[in-house]
Amino acid sequence: MVQTKTHWDDLETVLVLVQRGSLAAASGELGISYTTVARRVSRIEAATGQALFVRSGDGYLPTEAGLTMAHHAADMQSAQHAMMRALTGQDQALTGKLTITAPQLMIAHVLCPVLQAFRQAHPEVELEVKGTNTLLDLDRREADLAFRISRAPGDNLTGLRLAEQETASFATQTWADRFAADPKAPLDWVAYVTHKTLPDQVMQTAPGSRIQYHFDDMVVMAGAAQAGLGIARMPMFLGRALPGLVQVPILPPQPYADIWLVAHPDVWPSARVRAFRDILVPYIKAHRSDFVG
Repeated sequence: MVQTKTHWDDLETVLVLVQRGSLAAASGELGISYTTVARRVSRIEAATGQALFVRSGDGYLPTEAGLTMAHHAADMQSAQHAMMRALTGQDQALTGKLTITAPQLMIAHVLCPVLQAFRQAHPEVELEVKGTNTLLDLDRREADLAFRISRAPGDNLTGLRLAEQETASFATQTWADRFAADPKAPLDWVAYVTHKTLPDQVMQTAPGSRIQYHFDDMVVMAGAAQAGLGIARMPMFLGRALPGLVQVPILPPQPYADIWLVAHPDVWPSARVRAFRDILVPYIKAHRSDFVG
């Protein structure tokens, strides 16, 4: 006889397993062991009397029943997220959890004084900071507040443009002295992987300059510049903050994407979010010159 009672944990597990396709990937997403994933799937299959997946060497392939269940579970999950966002937005208590996400370099070189001031002002708020360049899903409550480096941070989000930004060229003093002594001498550069050529102004000023290294991560690229591997273009706030780097005036400051603070509209009014903004905004306003030439 088919039992119709199921648990949300089991439904969510089916949803994530359909999305991820393997026990290992689903367990990582859910933060549980892969044996727990398998046990939940077996339990809900027994409760419904339906095979939800075909086990194969390629992973767990959903059946039609599995796809149907995942579709409805996604609707339930969206409703759950909407409910929790609404509750968070209405919460006027300066207690509980506040999750913030920002690029790692911004956390390390801009936000730490803000985080410290907020912690001292509101010790009852549990502050969680996720350092990543990945855009976390605020609809799904992966974070309450996000710092975005963007010209358009998202039409469905509420936010503030905190500061304009510019980039400039930075290197060790050795490279700066070399350029000052002979501005037309060739220079070595380190560049982000998407930048295949040097700006025309560099080639006109210092013919023979070339990109010696490409990196796919700004943290690594900045470290290479600090190690003396060459000149690097980077945001002004970063080049000015990193020990051992000075600005090399081979390039004038260039416009870069703005810094935004954003949240889901449901979450924006909450007391915790408002309290963080009240500390953040004056700090950034006082330090706006750090971001432009």
